[in-house]
Amino acid sequence: MTFKPDSNLPVDRLQRLVEISRVLNSTTKESQLLEYILNEATALTNAQSASLLMFDEKTRQLRFKAADQSMPEILTANAVPIDGSIAGAIFTANKPMIIQDAQQDERWHSNIDRKINFRTESILGVPMHDADNKTIGVLETVNKKVGLFNEDDVNTLAILADIAGVAIEKQRLFAELTNANQRLNELDELKSNFISIASHELRTPLSVILGYASFLKGSGDPQVESQIDSVLDAAVRLRSLIQDMVNLRYVDSGAVSLQAEQIDLVAMVRGMVERLDETFQAQRLVSRLDLPDYPVLVMGDPKMLELIVGNLLNNAIKYTPAGGYIRAKISLRNQDEVWLSIRDTGVGIPQDKLEQIFDRFY
Repeated sequence: MTFKPDSNLPVDRLQRLVEISRVLNSTTKESQLLEYILNEATALTNAQSASLLMFDEKTRQLRFKAADQSMPEILTANAVPIDGSIAGAIFTANKPMIIQDAQQDERWHSNIDRKINFRTESILGVPMHDADNKTIGVLETVNKKVGLFNEDDVNTLAILADIAGVAIEKQRLFAELTNANQRLNELDELKSNFISIASHELRTPLSVILGYASFLKGSGDPQVESQIDSVLDAAVRLRSLIQDMVNLRYVDSGAVSLQAEQIDLVAMVRGMVERLDETFQAQRLVSRLDLPDYPVLVMGDPKMLELIVGNLLNNAIKYTPAGGYIRAKISLRNQDEVWLSIRDTGVGIPQDKLEQIFDRFY
């Protein structure tokens, strides 16, 4: 935060305020922030004690946010009304105030002194502001150790209060952001766990449904055939949805690390097509494999390669009409390149839409 210092303040005090501004704006832990503010307030004004009150928007009262060792934590349970209190008068007027004899001021709440076994003689209080210059609280120091509170004390504490106000607001926003981020992480973990469990639990019964439905497909009864077609279509859509859920989990995790190892690409593709055989039958599609009759070894992450090939195959199944075919081909080029292609007899992707195929949810 930047501020315009009072030209009458001693240079050493101005230098100290600049250093305080630097420290406060780099502190994110609330307890350290408040302790530092109170220590500097008492040191700069040579006071016996200090306290910080923040305005509560819900109750429309001031509440003790912090107090130094001379004022125990019991104060934080106390609310100070805006009307009829010294702190309330400072907050409402939005101006500093010096009370040289607090015991004689009718606005002083002496019950606070009795609660903490303390005697307040004099008070210097200044309003605190946030970055938008909105009054958010009051910073007070009490009992000047030598002499009386003076104009230099007022100017010094006023500058400190505004530096502190911005720092406190910044820390509050930081804490809210941290909590929100933690909650989002927790929700993300719950989502990932749900997807993992749901996809696992759905795969087995879905395979059974696809198998029996495909077996019953050739019954010859048109009415039964129509009902079986509906079951198969729904099962294939559900299988595609499960695969999409799994894919989304991988993409959203953001923590996928590639573990390269030697893979037989021919065996991997052949196995994946065989596992989809029930789906091919359900959709009345033909799978064609154009693969070498020997192992083709490549370096890659098996899980990620299966994810990619699985997506290509499922996409082909989804958009290829009944009676069509899907071909998986592996070819070698230049001795150090392996090409895998998945072709189908579906409608394909329009030329002007090719750039969007990697857009999420396209």
